[in-house]
Amino acid sequence: MGSAPIVVGVDGSPSSRDAVRWAAREATVRGDPVLLVTSVTTGGIGMSSPFTDDLRIRGEHALEEAVGLAAAVGPAPTSTEMVTLTPVHALMNHEGTARMIVLGTRGLGEFTGGLVGSVTSAIVHHAACPVVVVAGWPRPGEPDFDGPVVVGVDGTPTSDPAVAAAFTEAALHGSDLVALHAWSDRALPNGPLGAEWADIADAEQDRLSERLAPWRDKHPEVRVKQVIVQDRPARNLLMRGAGARLIVVGSRGRGGFHGMTLGSTSAALLRTVTIPLMVVRSH
Repeated sequence: MGSAPIVVGVDGSPSSRDAVRWAAREATVRGDPVLLVTSVTTGGIGMSSPFTDDLRIRGEHALEEAVGLAAAVGPAPTSTEMVTLTPVHALMNHEGTARMIVLGTRGLGEFTGGLVGSVTSAIVHHAACPVVVVAGWPRPGEPDFDGPVVVGVDGTPTSDPAVAAAFTEAALHGSDLVALHAWSDRALPNGPLGAEWADIADAEQDRLSERLAPWRDKHPEVRVKQVIVQDRPARNLLMRGAGARLIVVGSRGRGGFHGMTLGSTSAALLRTVTIPLMVVRSH
C-alpha cells in the first residue's frame, strides 16, 4: 500500500501512547508512514509567555516520546507536527489525506488541549477517513490482540465501506473474519424469537452471504464466519470481539427489518470497547 499517512493524536497520556503503538504496528504491516500530531492550544494568550513556553516544551516532549514508542514497535517512517489549533481541528485537517486517524479513548488534557473523550467522539463522527480508537495495549503477560477481525454488517450498501476495511485488515494480518449481522438493533419486546427464528436466520444468512460475496472473491485467503443474532448489535459485537484483533463498524447506516442504526452502535461501542475499534464512515 504505502504513501498515505496513518495520523495519530498525541498528548502524552497512557491512552495516546497505546494509540501510537497500535498505529506503528499497523503502518509497518501496510508500508505506510506515521504522522504524530499534537495540539498546543494557548487560549489566545499567544506563544511568547512562560505559560505557553511550558506548553510547547511539554508538547515537544510528548512527540519525542511518541517517536521512540513508534520506533520500538516497527520501522515505519515517522514524522511529527505540533500546531496551535484545537485538537479536533488539528486532526480534521488530515481527514482528506490520511489512511486513517488513530486516537486513544481519552487523554490528560492539561497541556495539549486534551485528546479527551469529547474529541475522540467528534473525530469518529465527522472524519471522512476511517478512525481507530485504541482502548488499550497488551501489557507484559497479557494476550496480544491477535484474534479475528469482527465486523458489523447491517445488510445494506451503507455498511459496505466497513466490510471492505475489515476484509483488508484481515488479509493484511492473516486473520479470520467474523461478519455479524443483527436482525434488530433493540431488545425484542417479547423476548427472543422461538421456532420462527430458524427460518428468519436462514434467510438472513443468505442475505449476508450475498452482501459479502464481492469481498470474498477479492480476498479468497480470508476465512469468514457469518453470525446472525436476533438483537442488540453492540452487545453481540462486544461478545464476539473478546480477544479479537479489531472490531469494525460503520459510522451510520440502516438495515435489518427494524432500521438498525450503526450510529448508535458505534457510539455504544466507544463507551465500552476494550480492544481497538475502527469506525468507517459510510459514503
